[in-house]
Amino acid sequence: MQPRPTAVLDKIAGTAPTQRNQHLRCITECGRTGWQKRSGYNQRALMETAISRFKRVIADTLRSRTDRRRATEVAIAVTALNRMLELGRPKSVRVA
Repeated sequence: MQPRPTAVLDKIAGTAPTQRNQHLRCITECGRTGWQKRSGYNQRALMETAISRFKRVIADTLRSRTDRRRATEVAIAVTALNRMLELGRPKSVRVA
């Protein structure tokens, strides 16, 4: 989870830095965007967006009961979702 913009280092940051303190130091050194790239936060946000889109458009739950059928159901749903996204994406053409 991304630290708040008003977050400050703990008192024990110098002796026993926690993961939170390390993230805050990185944000101070290279900025919030640099921290997101270094920590992979951007990839996590993209995955959460993809899962949210899948649940909204396709379904919140799977209907099949066996693992093999669930895998097939997910594969079909993902193919359909990718096709919908492809159809809705504009085709850009460079003019000059």
